[in-house]
Amino acid sequence: MALTKIGKEGITGISNASDATFLTATSAEGVTLAGTLAVTGAVTASDDMNFNSGYGSAVTAYGCRAWVNLNGTGTAAIRDSGNVGSITDNGTGNYTVTFAVDMPDVNYAVTGLASSTMTGRTASVSPHFSGTYSVSATQFLVKDSSDNTIDTVHVSIAAVR
Repeated sequence: MALTKIGKEGITGISNASDATFLTATSAEGVTLAGTLAVTGAVTASDDMNFNSGYGSAVTAYGCRAWVNLNGTGTAAIRDSGNVGSITDNGTGNYTVTFAVDMPDVNYAVTGLASSTMTGRTASVSPHFSGTYSVSATQFLVKDSSDNTIDTVHVSIAAVR
């Protein structure tokens, strides 16, 4: 049952909660809510999501499409992740992250951090463009300040598109 807007009277046609399965509004009308919106289940959008986080205007939000927190020492192991199917240890400080669901294209950005509790030093993380960089996976390197690839205890990577 669809809900019907009737002038200033509000919404009619709901006799119980099981009747309220749809709410449709045209883009000309929009929807204004006072209070909190709670959504149960999957949310699907066919257009850009815009929001204003106190910066003065609503702009398109770009989401983190994949992320991983891993231990890069010994046998590399995922601590936790989102949209990551697997990681491959290609050698010292050289890893490939395979996405569980492909990126829409290769125009995503990869960023990361790494540190070693053994030395307390921060290491850099950079995409390995001469390696794998595709819709299904990305390869990255972890390096120390002398530009040597190193294994570290903490490595975190995020892919944004």
